[in-house]
Order: sequence, then C-alpha cells, then structure tokens
Amino acid sequence: MSEPPQGRDARSRVAEARPAWMPGATGAAADQPPDQSVRTRALDPLHSFIVQAPAGSGKTGLLVQRYLALLPAVDVPEEIVAITFTRKAAGEMRERILAALAQAHRGEAADAHGQRTRTLACRALEHDARRGWDVRANPGRLRVLTIDALCASLVRQMPWLSHFGGEPRVADDGRALYRQAARETLGQLEDDSPWGDAVATVLWHLDNDRTRCERMLVDLLARRDQWLRHVAGHFTAGEAQRAHLEAGLGRAVRDALRALRASVPSADAASIVSVAAFAAENLAAEGSPSPIRACRGLDRLPGTDPQDLSAWVGLSELLLTRRGSWRGRHTAEHGLPARRDGEGARMRREARRLCVALAAHDELRMHLADVRDLPATRYSDAQWQVLQALARVLHLAAAMLRVVFTERGHVDHVEVAQAARQALGEEDAPTELALALDHRIRHILVDEFQDTSYSQFELLRRLVAGWCADDGRSLFLVGDPMQSIYRFREADVGLYLRAWERGFGALTLQPLRLQANFRAQGHLVSWVNRVFTDAFPRRAEADTGAVPWQSAVALRASASTPAATVHPLRDADPDLEARLVVRLVQAAMARRVQRRIAVLVRSRVHLGAILPALRAAGIDYRGVELEGLAARPVVQDLLALTRALLHPADRVAWLALLRAPWCGLSLQELHTLTAQDASRAVFELLRDPERVPGLGPGGAARAQRVSGAMQSALARRGSRPLVQAVADVWTALGGPACVETPDLEDATAYFDLLGQLEPEEAVDPQRVSERLETLFAKARTPAAPVEVMTIHKAKGLEFDTVILPGLGRATRVDERRLLTWAERPAGAGPPDLLLAPMAPAGEEPDAISRYLWKLEAKKSEHETTRLLYVAATRAREHLHLIGHATPSSDGTPAPEAGSLLQCIWPAVRAEFERVEGERPPTEKGPRERRTPLALCRLPAGWKPPRPPRLRARFPAIAPAGGETPAAGVAYDWAGRTARCVGTVVHEVLRHIGRDGAAAWDRGRVQRGRRRWRGLLIGLGVPPNELEKASTRVGQALVNVLEDPRGRWILEARHTDAHNEYALTGALGGRVVSAVIDRTFVAEDGVRWIVDYKTGTHEGADIETFLDREQERHRAQLEGYAALMAHRERRPIRLGLYFPLLTGWREWSAPL
Repeated sequence: MSEPPQGRDARSRVAEARPAWMPGATGAAADQPPDQSVRTRALDPLHSFIVQAPAGSGKTGLLVQRYLALLPAVDVPEEIVAITFTRKAAGEMRERILAALAQAHRGEAADAHGQRTRTLACRALEHDARRGWDVRANPGRLRVLTIDALCASLVRQMPWLSHFGGEPRVADDGRALYRQAARETLGQLEDDSPWGDAVATVLWHLDNDRTRCERMLVDLLARRDQWLRHVAGHFTAGEAQRAHLEAGLGRAVRDALRALRASVPSADAASIVSVAAFAAENLAAEGSPSPIRACRGLDRLPGTDPQDLSAWVGLSELLLTRRGSWRGRHTAEHGLPARRDGEGARMRREARRLCVALAAHDELRMHLADVRDLPATRYSDAQWQVLQALARVLHLAAAMLRVVFTERGHVDHVEVAQAARQALGEEDAPTELALALDHRIRHILVDEFQDTSYSQFELLRRLVAGWCADDGRSLFLVGDPMQSIYRFREADVGLYLRAWERGFGALTLQPLRLQANFRAQGHLVSWVNRVFTDAFPRRAEADTGAVPWQSAVALRASASTPAATVHPLRDADPDLEARLVVRLVQAAMARRVQRRIAVLVRSRVHLGAILPALRAAGIDYRGVELEGLAARPVVQDLLALTRALLHPADRVAWLALLRAPWCGLSLQELHTLTAQDASRAVFELLRDPERVPGLGPGGAARAQRVSGAMQSALARRGSRPLVQAVADVWTALGGPACVETPDLEDATAYFDLLGQLEPEEAVDPQRVSERLETLFAKARTPAAPVEVMTIHKAKGLEFDTVILPGLGRATRVDERRLLTWAERPAGAGPPDLLLAPMAPAGEEPDAISRYLWKLEAKKSEHETTRLLYVAATRAREHLHLIGHATPSSDGTPAPEAGSLLQCIWPAVRAEFERVEGERPPTEKGPRERRTPLALCRLPAGWKPPRPPRLRARFPAIAPAGGETPAAGVAYDWAGRTARCVGTVVHEVLRHIGRDGAAAWDRGRVQRGRRRWRGLLIGLGVPPNELEKASTRVGQALVNVLEDPRGRWILEARHTDAHNEYALTGALGGRVVSAVIDRTFVAEDGVRWIVDYKTGTHEGADIETFLDREQERHRAQLEGYAALMAHRERRPIRLGLYFPLLTGWREWSAPL
C-alpha cells in the first residue's frame, strides 16, 4: 500500500498537534522520574515506538497519555485504534481516558505526575469541541478493543461469512469441534479414501493407539495457526522440500558451532586441542567408543561445518560432566589414565588447569553443553516418510475442521484470526478492505505486546503494511518481555525481541526503555535488581525466548522493615509450609496499614494444605478461580440429573440422584433396590411394586417422589430446551431447598452453561463435563483482606504483602506432540523451519526431535524465571519467599529441577546452607475440625411449596413478550391482538438479531409479510383485525431497520450477543427465570440488555409516555441485570426500545 495522497498534509497536521513542551524536554526535574525524557519522547505523534515498560513503571498511564496526545492529531477519534489482549485491560484503558477527560473538563487540580495527563486531556477536549465529537457523551467512539474484537470486526466486513450462511458464533472452547474433525480424519482409514495410506502410517507410528492419536490431533488443531502455513503445500515438492528443510538443519548447526568457536578463549585454545588429541589417541588405542575419539589428529579447533560436529561433541565430553558442569577430575575413561610422571601426568594436570581456568567462561560451558543436542542435518528415509504422511493428515484434519465449522455454524478464535488476515490480503496484494482501512486507521497502539502470538503479529503487520515514517501515521507497541508468561496461549516473546531489533515490517520503530518503578518501596526494588540480574540471560535470543535483565530505579523511599524475606525449608512438607503461610498472613493482618495481602502460587495444586490451614485459623480469603465448578456438590447433583434425563439407562447417574439430598437413600437402601437385578435400569426398578416397598416407608416415599418427577420430565423430553427441563425437575425435586444461597450461584452458572451448549450442538454428558472443567466457582468471600490466586491471575495487580509458597515444587512436563516444530531466524530472509515427527512407540527419539525439545525446554526455563519475576514484582512493601531444597548425596541442599527456586538459587543458596530449615513452633496449630459424615436429606414428606406468582414476588422478572397494559397507561390499541403483534415482532427481531441488521432491508420485510400473517392467524388474531395487525408488524420492522438506534441494537459486530436469551438464577433467595429480548457486549466493553416494547401512543406527549414506560419497566430490566451479573463482571446498561415509535430509553444498572 502506498502513501495516501493526503499523507504529507496529515504529517503537517500531526506536527501541529504536538504539545509545545515536547521538543524542549531534555531531562528530568527533581520531582519527575529519572526517565521523564523517555516518557516525553514516547508522546511524539510523529514517530513510531516500541517501549519496554517493566513492572510498576506506569505502562497504562503512558498509553493513556499517548492516546490523549493523538486525539488532536486526527479528524475523527476512530482513526486511533488501541488494542489490548483482555476485556479487562480494554475497559481499564477506556475508563482512564474518559476519567482524564472528565477531570480536565471539571478543571480539577492534579499532582505533579498527573499534570501532564491533564494538559494532554485539555488539548484533546479543545480539539473535541472544534470537531463536535463529544466523546465524553459518546464513549463508543474511542476504539479501545481486544485483539479478538478487532479480528471479528474485520471478518464481518468480508464475504468470508458467506461460507456459513451468516455470521457464525465464536466458541471459546473448541475442543468438541476439534474432536469431531479428528474423528472424521481418522475415519478416512475405513473409507478407502486417498488419505487412507497417510492415516495408516501415522497410526502405525503410534502403535495403532487411535485414542492417543485423536487426542494429539485435537491438541494440534487448537494450535493450527502455528503449523498450518508450514504443512499446507510444503510437502508437495518432494525431494526439493526435503532439501530445503535439511538446509535449515545445517544452518542451525553452523550457527551453533560458530557461537561455540567464538566463545573459546584464544589463550586456551591450543591447550584444549593438545589435551583432546592426546586423549583421543589413548582411547583409539584401547578401542573405546568414547565420543572423544573424534578429536584424534586435531591440530587446531574444529571448524563450523556440520561434519565438524562430532569433534566438538568430543571436546564437550572431555571438559564437561553429563550434567553440563566443568569436570573436577579426569580418568582413563576420558583418555587420561593416572600416571605419576611423563606426558600422561602432564596432560592430566593440564586438563585440570583448563577446567579451573574455563570456569570463568560460563558462555563457553553453555555452548559446549548445547552441542551435544544439535540435530542431525539429514532426515532418514523412514523419518521423511512419516513426516510426509503426518503433513497430509494434518492438512486433512484442518480441512475437516472447516467442514465442521460450516455444519455447526461455530468457529474458534484461531479461525477468526486467520480470516481477518485473509481479509487484509498480502502486502503486495492488499484487499479492498485493507486499502479502506489504510485511510481510516492512522494510529495504532498495542498493549502487552510481549504476549503476541504469531497470528496476531501477522495481523498487525498487515494492518500497517505500506506505512512509513513520514506519512503522519504511527505504531506504538508497549510491553515488557521480562513479563512474558503466556506461552501456553501461544504467546511468543521472540516476536517482541525481533520487533525491537528489526522494526515492524517496513516500519522503523524507535526503541525506548522505562526505568522508574512507582510501585515498590526502595529496598524491595534493590532486592529484585540484585537477585534477578544473574537469573535472567545475559543477552536476547529470539529463537529461545531469552530476555536480558533491565534494572529498575525506585521512586519510593525505602521502608525500615525487611523488604524481602526468604523462608528456607529443608524438606517438602506441605503442612509445615501451610502453617508458615498462616503465621505470615496473621502478621501482615496485624499491621494497621498495608493490609492488602496476596498468597500467590504457580499451580492450584500447591494450595492443597494452605486453604484448609487458612480456614482453620479463621482467616477469610478470596480465592480467584481456584475451585472448579465441577467440584461443587450442587453442580455434581445437577450433572447427575442431566445425565439421567439424557440417558435414562445411566445407572450411575440414577444412583447419584437417589443419593442426592432431595432423596438421600442410604447405601443399604440403594443396595436393596439394585443389587439383585444388575441388568434392569434403575428407573424401571423404581416402578417395580415389589422392589420399592423393601426400602421401608421413608425410603419408599422419597424414591417414589423422585420417580414421579423424573417420569414426568422424561415424558416431555425433547419438547422443551434441556436447560428448562433440568431446572424444572431440580425445582420439583426440592434442589433449591437443599442448598445455601451461595450454592444457588453455582447452580445458575451450570444452567448458563447448558443454555450456551444447547444451541451449539446436541448436548452430551461428556461435553458438559469437559466444559465444566474450564469453569470456576465464584469466591465465597469476595471482600476478604487476603487474596489467593495463581501467579498468572495476579499479573497486572499489586498488593502490600505478597507471600510466595511452593517455590521448591516443580510442575508436570507436557506430553510430547505428534509434530514438533520451530522457526529460526535466517538472516534477512524468511525464517528456517525445523520439523520432526514424534518417535515411534517404544523407540528413542532421534537427534532432530531431541534438539527441538531442548529448544522448548530452554523457552520453558526462561519463562519460569520470568514467572517468578512477575510474582515478586506484585509486592509494594513486603515479599515472602517459601521453598524447600532437599539435601543432595553430599548433604548440600539443592532445589528441584524446574522449580521457581532453581531460577534464583545462586542468590538465595546461602539462606539454605546457613540454616537447616526454618521450622515454625512444634505445636501443630489449628486444623480444620473434622466431623463424621452425616447423610443430609429432605424430610420424607417434603412437598415443594406453591410457587409464588412471578410478577408479584419478582416484579423485575415479569414475562417478556406481549405487554399487559397497566391501569392508567394510555395505549391506543390493547387486548389480545396487541399481544399477538408483540409476539410476532419479537420473533422476527430474533431472526434479524441472529442474521445481523446488515442482512435485512425494507424489501426483505415486505417479502416476509405472508409469513407473519400466518403467524398472526396461528396466534388467533380474528380476520377483521388481521390486516391492521399485519401492517403494524411490518411498520415496526421497517422502523427498526431504518432507525440508526434500531440497527445498532441488532448489528452483528457486537460480541457475546444473544436473542431471546434464557437465564435462570437466584434473586431474593429463590430461583427465578427470565428471557431477555436482546443482549450483547458493545465495543466499549459494556453489556447491554435491551427489551422490546411494541406498545404505541396516540397522544402528543410521547416523551412523557416513554418516561412513564421506563419507570414501569425499570424493575423488570434491573432484575435481568441482577441475573446477568451472576455470570460476569462488567458494566451493564439497560435499554427499552419501542419499534412502533422508534423510541428509546436507557440507564445504567444499579449493581
């Protein structure tokens, strides 16, 4: 894309918009941070930047200032696009921009640090007034959105949607879709298809373990954005492609050997060669198979060609132990036998001297250790055959997934991102959409850029294709590679490092680093600087994710109390560790100030002893996504109920129903009912007049009540939504009476899940269970002073005191993938692709696979260090680190490999060596009181109470549909016909909302007139009123489609949109249900709940009528909002829309 004709004018306009103080900002005043000149430079709208913003450096504040600085430089605010990776971050940035504008509008004073923000906001408001934007009243014009929302907005503008017959729904969890595609792929084996041989080869490679193969295909389909571009078409070139891939392997070896050779101290090179040659001669004479033999005849250091690899491996064997440390002694095994005099003795002494001297060269040690894992530079014929077959199978699986997407009408986020990239085309062949966006978007800001995946990086690259430094457009990338901890979400910190070094496509980026730390007290910043300086790599490596350390400068004074305290434990003792956590929490709570406390762990499993200990000590805590929803008893009972309704012969589910508290049969009673007849279904046994009386009077009565409720539900199976059937029978059985109020929230979450699954596919218990595994129960004490969460959840937060237990524990290693791949930089050209299939079942992995695994292990090791850095930098005042180091064979403590403690071991080793382990007082301390398990159940004669009239008890949840007029409200046309019109209008608006307003116009409304006449007749509208009613329906629909507000409500671009959305939840301690006409999340992150009202008004004072209607229905919509608030936390706006009047009333939900 070339520079737009107005590019030069745009640059001039941007230059005029620069703040007057910007060119003269050369240093930092006494009351400003030491990096103020860098922060000032970052606000220059004429240039593009990539900024490293470490923890506590005020990253969001800088983004807000940059956004405000750009507003005076654009014609419309939509020319600025700010991209984040989470809705929470987008909401926070938007709120802070609006808050800055509001404070500037009110003329509020600001402190020294806030004065610059105020100045920028005032200039933005002046430009806003000149242009007539009024963004404070129209916050939706501020385009602050997530990367997923950006992708969705792009694909909605392209014909990609035509493949699906409308806009598909985006599934957050695509495993069911992947599984179906994987099964269809493996099914080609039996269908005598041209893909059968490839499928058979892959299955044979996995020892014909079809289940394992399916699981691995599911995993790869979820990551297909990483490999699909490699396998699509790459394996059709045969030997040419094989040579291309093998050339990449050769370059990997050469680059590694060059780095190794360059790290050898020149003063020691000759000595290394002479010792190695001597040792090799001895080993060759003995016929030893040692790798050192490859050094025979050396007279200089080996070269850097792949054929020199074996000699370097020999040097590694000579100088390093198997664990990669310098050898302390050499033996005959290494070609240096024990001799008291002569050449052999001299060589042994020289070898010892070398290892001592080289100990100062850690880079050499690492390169020598890595050389052992360098790959072979050729594929064997067997490997290549498997790789070709695997490529064909993966290509087929991706195609099958597209078919599944089309059939189901659902896609995943990867598909949307790929479609968004396709919508923009390539740099040398942009689409019409890309050309249009090239003129509509002038400035892009990206937050948390270090967490970008390849597909997101590529999308951004195509968005700025053709941008150049002097055309008035800018790119602003902000992040901290030291905080990149989301590899499990496909984040690749190497992309950040490459952008820092090379720019972004053809766009030059000026690198900036922030240093000031506004968060932590001085001693804590100093401790972090000291400990992590050596923990992080010395230099950046994009292919291994190595990020070098950058020190911070504290702006806050140092406290008098210790900032960071290491609590060493000698052995892994979860109970001991938990008691120590309790003591530290109690000490922190005893302080009058600084009371915000967090316990952060690497994995939820590390909380097994800590949470019971906190409860036993009477400490309230707020757990953030700690307990899975599936673990809650009420959800387990509801899942059993669902399984019993879906599969009446599911014996385990029926036994669970009879054991649940609404029935509560004892184990003996269950045995009496079922033991003598294992072949009959339980629901049949419940109807056996000879079997049930054996349960005794109480047991029989309870069993018959369950049997009656279930038989009634089964008789109506298929005639109503599953979620309604489950909720109805649960209520009839007395489920709500068996639980406490907090449990009703868990039940509501379960009903929400069923409601989401049912439109997507036929619901099956396995699918429900899988989705439950991804959901978490809400915290029972949301306002507790102590917060417990994983480190990943804590990113972006700060606390006065942070406690980090479990630092000595490692996490499980991920399963090997069916296909392993990596990309390596290859100069100015495209990166080299390295590929390896999984080793055959029962065989050792090949050299290429080992090399790629080593790369992954390095990436994981670097990320583990970054994870600990993120955890440590959450603290403002006090940091406590708790971990164990088990004594090794020589009695010295050593951390577990892969643990967080291992990352900083050199800095904290002395703490563990100085004490055998800190132990709290020997008394056991408080423990949770254990009480004998008791069977809790409803009384045998329990009957459900008569349900209250929903409108009378819960006016907020009045039925949606036809509006029954209230006394004193002047409708021109009331009664049954009006309600029928309302019903039909609601039904058609549901279809428009599903298709999107863009798919409808006046002509389509007219063509549908016959259809809704039939609907009106079916609803009982009398013939003499049919024409008038049909006209009303048509008029209402045309009004909606020709009203900007109406079209906005029904637009397809909104996220998480639903029509006639059924909700069941707890209000006032009771379970209630509601149906919301239309709900969605707008671009600004606000949830909208809209109710259609098809009444009209003949009087002149329509505004008064609308105001009165708002008050009349206020409680109804606020009740909807209260139900919605149970399932998500976000701002909620409520709206009443009157299609026949194109009237509108809106207000914020009082949550």
